[in-house]
Amino acid sequence: MKNERRALLRNADFTRYVLARFLGSLAVQMQTVAVGWQVYEVTRSPLDLGLIGLSQFLPFVLLILPAGHFADTRDRRRIIAGCYVLLLLCALLLLAFSWHGLRSAWPVFGIMTLFGVARAFAMPASQALLPNLVEREHFGTAVAFNSSLWQVSTIVGPALGGLLYLAGATIVYATVATLLAVSLVMLVTLRRGGEASAAASTAPLDRHALLEGLRFVRGRRPVLGAISLDLFAVLFGGATALLPVYAADVLHVGPSGLGWLRAAPGVGAALTGVVLGVLPVTRRVGHWMFGGVIVFGIATLVFGLSTSFWISLVALTVLGAGDMVSVYIRHLLVQLQTPDDIRGRVSAVNSVFIGASNELGEFESGLVAALVGAIPAVVIGGCATLVVALAWTRIFPELWRMDRFPDRE
Repeated sequence: MKNERRALLRNADFTRYVLARFLGSLAVQMQTVAVGWQVYEVTRSPLDLGLIGLSQFLPFVLLILPAGHFADTRDRRRIIAGCYVLLLLCALLLLAFSWHGLRSAWPVFGIMTLFGVARAFAMPASQALLPNLVEREHFGTAVAFNSSLWQVSTIVGPALGGLLYLAGATIVYATVATLLAVSLVMLVTLRRGGEASAAASTAPLDRHALLEGLRFVRGRRPVLGAISLDLFAVLFGGATALLPVYAADVLHVGPSGLGWLRAAPGVGAALTGVVLGVLPVTRRVGHWMFGGVIVFGIATLVFGLSTSFWISLVALTVLGAGDMVSVYIRHLLVQLQTPDDIRGRVSAVNSVFIGASNELGEFESGLVAALVGAIPAVVIGGCATLVVALAWTRIFPELWRMDRFPDRE
C-alpha cells in the first residue's frame, strides 16, 4: 500500500490534478457557506435556501447528459479547465454584487444557475479523467486519496469561509476567486490523460449517444441500486441545506459556527477516507454500503433533534463518515464496471443522481422547512432515509448480498 501511494505521488499529472481539485473544492466550500448565510441574512426564508439548490439543479439536470457525451468525445482536460473559468466568473460576480450591497436573493439565484452549468460539464469530465491518470491497479488507492483530499477541503473550506465572513462577504469571494485562479493554472498544465479515443471522438451527438449511459446503468442492477440508493437517501436527508437556519435560530452560533457545522461532515468523511485508503473494503461490499446509509440516517435524526452545538457537531461528523462509506463503494462499483469509451456518459448519469440528491434535496428541505419548520423537516428526512435503506435491501437484493466488487470475484 505504501508503494502504491508513493507511485501515485510520483505521477506529476495526478498530483497536479488532485491539488487543483482540492483548491477548487476548498473555494467552492467557502463560497457555499458565504452564499447560504448571506441569503438567509437578507431574506430570513428557509425556502430561499432551498431555491439556491434548485437554481443549481435545473441547468445541471438539463445539461448533464450532453456533458457526459462531451467528456467522451472531447479533451477532458480542456472541458474541466473551461468549467473552472466559469466558476471563477461566478465568484467574481458574487464579489461585485456583495461589494455594491446585496438586497435581494435573485442575483444570487442567477449566479448559482451559471454555477450549475459549470458543474454539469465538470463532474462527468472529472470523474472520467481520473482513471486515465493512474494505472488500474492503483485506481482504488487513487479514489480514496482523491476523496480524502476532497473531504479535507470540506473541513477547511467551510470553517475558513465562516471565519472570513466575519470580515465581510467580499473577503470570502475574493479569496474564492484567487483559489480558483490558482486551480485553473494547474489544470492547464496537465500533459496527458484527457484525450478521447478515436472511436469516441467521432461519435455523433444524437439520442442514442445521450442515452447510452442510462442504458448501461439500467442493465447493471447493482450499479443502478447503488446510485439510486444514494439519490433517495441524501434527497430526503438533506439537513445541510438548513444549516444557516440552525446556526442562526436554533444553536445561535453565527457565521463562524455555521462554518464549523458545515465542516463537521467533512471531518468524519476525511477520517473514514483515510481508513479506506489503508484498509479498503474488499468483502461484504453490500452490507458496508447499506450500513453507511443507515448510519447517515440515524445521525441526521440526532442532529435534527439536538439543541446543543457540540452534539450537533458530533452528529454531523458521524453523518459524514457514513456517507463516505457509501460514496466510496458506489464510486468504485461504477468506475470499475464501465468501459472507458462510455465512462463520461455513465459518469454523467451518476452525476444526475448525485446532483438530484444534493441540490434537489436542498430544495426539498427548504420547501418542507417553510411548511412545517426546520426541525420537523430534518427529522422527517432522517426517518425517510432509514425507510429507503430498508426498502432497497428488498428491491435490490443482489446489491445487499454483494460480497466482492464484480471484477475482484
